[in-house]
Amino acid sequence: MQTVDEALSKLSRSKFRSSFSLNGKDIAYIKRIGGETLRRHCEDFVRERLAPAFIPNDGKQTPFRGHPVFKAQHACACCCRGCLEKWYRVPKGRALTADEQQRIVRLLLAWIERNMNNTDL
Repeated sequence: MQTVDEALSKLSRSKFRSSFSLNGKDIAYIKRIGGETLRRHCEDFVRERLAPAFIPNDGKQTPFRGHPVFKAQHACACCCRGCLEKWYRVPKGRALTADEQQRIVRLLLAWIERNMNNTDL
């Protein structure tokens, strides 16, 4: 099992995954809602859009914009079950465990935090 740092390092070497970043609007939104609300949004999106064993619109359930967590999901390859399987060997066809969901949430929040700290906005 890889650490958050290892996962983020691996993702940073992907041209597609590393193309995502937060903009000023995203950062202002995050600052306005605060960390706890952001965590709840992460948890909700993961539980509702990734955790079920079967997702009718898998591969299309995560928009590319509209919420900072969506950008984090794409940047972290946690946007659909196909990406979870490819990047993290989490098989499709079974529900995510509570531990897997929390690991994804930690990864998303770490990406957001690093992205906010590495921006010049």
